[in-house]
Amino acid sequence: MHKYDVYGIGAALVDTEIEIEDHFLASAGIEKGMMTLVDEDRQNELLDVLSDHLMASRRASGGSGANSVIAAACFGGTAYYACKVADDDNGRFYADDMRRAGVDSIAEHRRFHGTTGKCLVLISPDAERTMNTYLGISSELSTDEIDEEAIRQSKYVYIEGYQVTSPTGRAAAIRVRELAEQHGVKTSLSFSDPGIVAHFRDGLTEMVGSGVDLLFCNEQEALEWTGADSVEEAGRKLSSIARQWAITLGSEGALINDGRNVHRIASHPVKAIDTNGAGDMFAGAYLFGITNGFDAALAGQLASRAAAELVTHYGPRLPPARYKQILAEFNAERG
Repeated sequence: MHKYDVYGIGAALVDTEIEIEDHFLASAGIEKGMMTLVDEDRQNELLDVLSDHLMASRRASGGSGANSVIAAACFGGTAYYACKVADDDNGRFYADDMRRAGVDSIAEHRRFHGTTGKCLVLISPDAERTMNTYLGISSELSTDEIDEEAIRQSKYVYIEGYQVTSPTGRAAAIRVRELAEQHGVKTSLSFSDPGIVAHFRDGLTEMVGSGVDLLFCNEQEALEWTGADSVEEAGRKLSSIARQWAITLGSEGALINDGRNVHRIASHPVKAIDTNGAGDMFAGAYLFGITNGFDAALAGQLASRAAAELVTHYGPRLPPARYKQILAEFNAERG
């Protein structure tokens, strides 16, 4: 009997979203659509400049991996999150927010001296998200924060690709994969960001090891990793490192490989206002699906629907009741 559907490991960041115009990114020397690591002074400098802008969402617990395990839990799954927060206001908020979302977390029991990580999410008029991240104590996430027993009791582990930027985080991610393999738990990993694939390929290769059961990436990341000219060719090449994979294609839907067949998942046309967390939502909904009786194609359809719904809202999460409503509507349409 498994206690958890998903055991995730990744950064613990408190998100703040602000709407901006594209010219601000250019004037501030920020690369649009990317995640950039910054120090706390740089992040505070940006916040000071943007202090008169509309705050597009409330403070929320985040981090890419956290967004995914929260989604899995909110759809009705069970989840655990390995992370590192400080014993400060943001750290206490983070622990409480994860608990309210139904996710068990080390943050409930262990907080450390330092500063909890923060992510400044800049939303452009075209709904693109650009992130400036101060990792804070998240950069010190290590093997000490791993709960082997929780891994053993999980169906899947989910490893956030961003962990490659920290030596201790990368070591922790590798150890989670190794423990999962040791205990017969399926492994999944997300590439997280095109910049991560471009600049940290060797570290990601270490994290992948001899291969994972399931890989999540978007089209840009897939093409960057494989050097392919098409997403179809990229998929074929990704099969050398992942037994199954999901490539999200934005407004074009997704491609899913279930280990035998490739499924094209239709998109859901919507008017996007904020794409922050769309890939995380896709991964979380997909993991919920495949750990709760859905085949890969159905899980992909649910994930596509959930991600489409998310981009019509500000922030990386939906209103709590909406997850179950989406699932009920999806199941009703299936008959």
